[in-house]
Amino acid sequence: MAEYRLKSRRKPSGGIRHSRERCDKKLAWKGNPPTLTKVSERELRESVRTRGGNVKIKLKEASKAIISAGGKNFVADIKQVVENRANRQYARQNVITKGAIIEVEFEGKVAKAIVTSRPGQHGVVQAKLLEEKPL
Repeated sequence: MAEYRLKSRRKPSGGIRHSRERCDKKLAWKGNPPTLTKVSERELRESVRTRGGNVKIKLKEASKAIISAGGKNFVADIKQVVENRANRQYARQNVITKGAIIEVEFEGKVAKAIVTSRPGQHGVVQAKLLEEKPL
């Protein structure tokens, strides 16, 4: 469902605002609510039609992340969100955004990684290992 971001049709005085009628059909003023990608046991993606007939893949629930370390990439399981600078409540709710620090497990080892992709926009969680030594 789209969020309505236009001004109210009524002014604070109670009169009707006429100036907004010239741009009330622009869909650019209306947007979707943010996609909050949560840590889960499964992967859940949603495909959304965007402007120009393009398609955007939104990641609703994530269980795996593509980790890059030492020039190599591998897939690791996401355990939890350790820190999220976008909003500290996101860390408590296990919401993944770009810049979030996540805890990943690969071959029995646990490490921390920072998310470099935008999961709600790209449909995948990509991260870079914080430690210098690859797993």
